[in-house]
Amino acid sequence: MDMQAFYTGHAFDAYEFFGAHTYFGGTHFAVWAPAAQYVQVVGEFGEYGMHRTYAGVWEADVNGADAGMAYQYRVTGANGRCVDHCDPYGFAMKLRPDGRSIIAERPTGFADEAWLAARSKNYDKPFNIYEVHMGSWQQKEDGSWYTYAELAELLPAYCKKYGYTHLELMPLAEYPFDGSWGYQTTGFFAPTSRYGTPDELAQFINACHKQGIGVILDFVPVHFAVDEYGLKEFDGTPLYEYPAASVGQSEWGSCNFMHSRGEIRCFIQSCADYWLRVFHADGLRMDAVSRLIYWQGDPNRGVNGSTLEFLKGMNAGLQQRHPTAILIAEDSTNFPKVTAPVEYGGLGFDYKWDLGWMNDTLDYFKKTPEERKHNLSKLTFSMMYAWNEHYILPFSHDENVHGKATIVQKMYGEYEGKFPQARALYLYMAIHPGKKLDFMGNEFAQLREWDESREQDWSVLKYPNHDSFRVFRKALNEAYLQNDGFWLREYDPAAFRWLDCAHPEKNACAIWRQGSEGGVLAAFNFGDTELTDYELTLPQKGKLTLLLDTDWTSFGGSTTKPAKGKALPAADKLTLNLPPFSGVLYALI
Repeated sequence: MDMQAFYTGHAFDAYEFFGAHTYFGGTHFAVWAPAAQYVQVVGEFGEYGMHRTYAGVWEADVNGADAGMAYQYRVTGANGRCVDHCDPYGFAMKLRPDGRSIIAERPTGFADEAWLAARSKNYDKPFNIYEVHMGSWQQKEDGSWYTYAELAELLPAYCKKYGYTHLELMPLAEYPFDGSWGYQTTGFFAPTSRYGTPDELAQFINACHKQGIGVILDFVPVHFAVDEYGLKEFDGTPLYEYPAASVGQSEWGSCNFMHSRGEIRCFIQSCADYWLRVFHADGLRMDAVSRLIYWQGDPNRGVNGSTLEFLKGMNAGLQQRHPTAILIAEDSTNFPKVTAPVEYGGLGFDYKWDLGWMNDTLDYFKKTPEERKHNLSKLTFSMMYAWNEHYILPFSHDENVHGKATIVQKMYGEYEGKFPQARALYLYMAIHPGKKLDFMGNEFAQLREWDESREQDWSVLKYPNHDSFRVFRKALNEAYLQNDGFWLREYDPAAFRWLDCAHPEKNACAIWRQGSEGGVLAAFNFGDTELTDYELTLPQKGKLTLLLDTDWTSFGGSTTKPAKGKALPAADKLTLNLPPFSGVLYALI
């Protein structure tokens, strides 16, 4: 690592120097603590004083310090207090509540060269993301967690079977409090020991790639946990965090990073590079990007220039170093050009979550059929801005907790009536421009809100409504993968058309998506009465093949599925009778 680049905020490889690096017979330790009076490295190998080398850097070579041994830095800070801290650049940590780092060598055993060489950002390919919290997807009979290695045998195969292209994993960097879900971190370079070792995480990602599943990791560049053994007042001063409490404390009770400082920029962007380079992650979903755009995420407080410049610099550097990796912004603002390249005045992300679409769509489906007649704009408004960014349509973990109810539970009405509406909702999501993301459990219509301490309610699959819903979701995902009208021209306005959005009184609409040869169209009845003689003018004369009907009996509906692959005669119009709360999907060639 170039030390000048570290101090000026341009290094992306700080982990190559800082942290614990083994050599034959011992380990070299290096930590940045510029205001510290004295630093020791304390571990299972004993206690050793460190010496200053570069400005603010403390180093020590310790013979007999081997991989697998736990250690901490005992820092006598500028304030005179002596505090034991985990290694900011530590590559592994003990299981909470033990806050010590572990000497760990770089994981090996990848066999995914062909995958990495062939991967892309999926702009013109299917991109269907399954969001997972590793500890609560499935658990063992005694309620304990599966390890990374054990999940390698389960989770990639599940994603492959049910038509997902990517996994998005909630934060895996080490964290002390289970209830933070990983969004308040202490060990930014350390895969959480809850599920095993760094080598086992590498084994998991390798298994995903072998199954053709990409892996996106949640990344937290905004704030960190306040636990004393972590980054807070690391050298007895506010080193990683803002010194002023008004901006140094986040709304979640954590410490905000001081992104204006070069060394902090290098810490965060080197961490991003680490997960992409060392663990072969296929992308990063960056949390709380609005807090990097505006002061504490509030547009009324204005743009935060230093954090915005940091974000641009980090993304530009990551794009240069990892040109096929995917960078995703979780951003609720309307700040422009989030997904434009930095060299063209953008923030350098590849995709942005469309939280406006999510809020409007779910609000529409919460309404009664009568109210929907006056609120079709909840569905049509998204197309007024759909081409501003490269969007992902998210039904994430945030929409399944804290009293919000799960996706199927949000549907209007009583238990039985929620399922047909949810099937129509997911078909609408599939046909709408934008890549897809759904949280675990939604694929079988889980009713209980997510709880990180419990596994998903797999037992509900013994009930027909839930089992048939999963059958539907599998069929819909397969249709999405097999028909390029869903994704080939995802961000081309000319490839989208409303076939009907002018009859809100019917609770009806229809959408066309152009593919390489023909395309796909979907028509919907979002009302509670049958829609008869619903006529649509087709975008081109051709043969229609029914791909999917949300009301088929195999999905829990009442309509018998016709013979497979039967095409209608060539026509330029289509007349439909649609049952309540239903949708149909056709291919048109």
